Amino acid sequence: MRKIKNLRFIIFLYLCTINGYVMAQSGVNGLNTATSTLKTYVDPATNIALVIGGLVGIVGGIRVYSKWNSGDQDINKELMGWGGSCLFLVLSSLIVKAFFGL
Repeated sequence: MRKIKNLRFIIFLYLCTINGYVMAQSGVNGLNTATSTLKTYVDPATNIALVIGGLVGIVGGIRVYSKWNSGDQDINKELMGWGGSCLFLVLSSLIVKAFFGL
């Protein structure tokens, strides 16, 4: 009686393993589909990041120019903040394109 229970348990484990293996094979196709779909979104997302970076650069330039003309002594902090954010947006879009190989 004990041998039959052990045999049933072994057969159950074998069937579970085979089921997992079969399901893993279809997962590869799902990963390929997800990768190709994600690559179609990379170009528009990086273009949006570049546009936002350009707008941030323009707004930051206007604010720094305005503070400079008004005689504010704290221009360097403002310039570094706006310039850093603009540089981050531009570089992040380039890094994302390089990461996906586009």
